[in-house]
Amino acid sequence: MAANDPKLVTVFGGSGFVGRHIVRALARRGHRVRVAVRRPDLANFLQPIGAVGQIHAVQANLRYPDSVARAIEGADAVVNAVGILYESGKQRFGAVQATGAKAIAEAAKAAGVTDLVHISAIGADAGSKSDYAKTKAAGEKAVFNAVPEAIVLRPSIVFGPEDDFFNRFAAMARISPVLPLIGGGHTRFQPVFVGDVAAAAAMAVSGEATSGAVYELGGPQVLTFAELMEMMLKIIDRKRLLLPVPLIGAKLTARVLELLPKPLLTCDQVLMLQNDNVVGEAAIAEGRTLAGLGITPETLAAELPSYLYRFRARGQFEARRSV
Repeated sequence: MAANDPKLVTVFGGSGFVGRHIVRALARRGHRVRVAVRRPDLANFLQPIGAVGQIHAVQANLRYPDSVARAIEGADAVVNAVGILYESGKQRFGAVQATGAKAIAEAAKAAGVTDLVHISAIGADAGSKSDYAKTKAAGEKAVFNAVPEAIVLRPSIVFGPEDDFFNRFAAMARISPVLPLIGGGHTRFQPVFVGDVAAAAAMAVSGEATSGAVYELGGPQVLTFAELMEMMLKIIDRKRLLLPVPLIGAKLTARVLELLPKPLLTCDQVLMLQNDNVVGEAAIAEGRTLAGLGITPETLAAELPSYLYRFRARGQFEARRSV
C-alpha cells in the first residue's frame, strides 16, 4: 500500500476533544476510520462527518488487552488520542497515559502495524514532579519501545470549540469577579488550534511525517497565562480582576477544588503551571513542528471569538464586535 493510499485507521479516543477532529481530518483524506472507545453508543455523532460506512465505532477499554487487540485487528494504522487532564475514579494518569499507551503500542506491534501516531504533550518529562507530565513521558517511551517507527505529536495547550482551557476560564468569568493568575501568571504557552493538531496527525498517518520522530506543535503566538486571560476577557467583553496567586496559595486552593466532580484546578495542574509550555529550539531547528509539516497554524484571534461569544453578557444575542 502506498503512503497516500486510503487506509483503515483505528483511532483510540476518537470521540474526545482532539480525537474527533483527527477522525474528521482522516475522513477528509479518504481513510476509513474505526473509532475505538469505551462507549460506542456515545460516538455515533461522528458518523455524519464522513461518507456512509466510512466511520464506525467499536468497543475498546485500555484495561482489557483483548479489546484493544480486536480494535486494531485488520487496521493499517493506529492513532492514540487517549488522555486525561485530571484523575477520576478508575481513570488514573498511569493507567491511561502510561499503561494504556503501552497496551495500544504492543497490540499494534503484535498486529504488524508500524504506522502508529501517539498524541502526547509538550512538557512530557520523566523527571517532572507532575504525574501528568511523568505519565506522558512513560507513554512515549513505551510507544517507541514497541514501535520504533511510531510518530509522537506533542501539542502545547490545544484550543478549539470544545476545549477545556478557554471555555473553563470564560465560564468562571461569568460568575466570578476575580480570576486567579497561578504563580503570578508568568508561565508562557503556545496555544495550538485543534484543527492543526488533527491535520498533523492525518499527515503522519498518510506517510507525510518522519518515522520515529517527536513533533512539537505550537501556534504562532507565545503568550503568558496573564496575557491569555486578558485576551479571553476582551473577547467575552467582561472586566474581571486578574489576581496573582502565589504557588503555595494555589496549591492550598487546588486541594479543595480538586474534590469537585469536574475540578476547576488540581494540585498536579499547579505543578505543570510552573513550567513554560512552548515549542523547543531543537524541534524548530530540526523541522519537527507544524511549519516543518507545511502547516500554517491558525491564530487565537481567528478562532476564539467563534466559540467564546456565548460567554458575553447577552450570550449569542449580543452584537459581535471586533476584537
